[in-house]
Amino acid sequence: MSTNQSEQAVAEKPSKKAKQPDKKSVQKKETSTRKQQKQQQKKEKGQNKKPRRRIFPIWLRIVVVVILSAAALASGLMIGYGVIGDGVPTDALKVETWQHLIDIVTKVE
Repeated sequence: MSTNQSEQAVAEKPSKKAKQPDKKSVQKKETSTRKQQKQQQKKEKGQNKKPRRRIFPIWLRIVVVVILSAAALASGLMIGYGVIGDGVPTDALKVETWQHLIDIVTKVE
């Protein structure tokens, strides 16, 4: 190769710095477009979103849980007193039975 040919070859090769854009400017552009895209998606979600109507409201759920808990307590008392113990199952729900148990524990004479 002659001197002119080597100079032309060097001149034809673009430098890496000229070829690639600045990384910081690319990141700024990407983040700004990403932010805009996210904001636009949120707006679209808000427009397309239907108000949620609960078939089983929260207050009714709480009431049902309280009722089921009371039923579980009563059935557990009856099973424990009547089946496991030697008493009549319905006696477990009487106030006199519980008063008798309290008297035994505190030993009131």
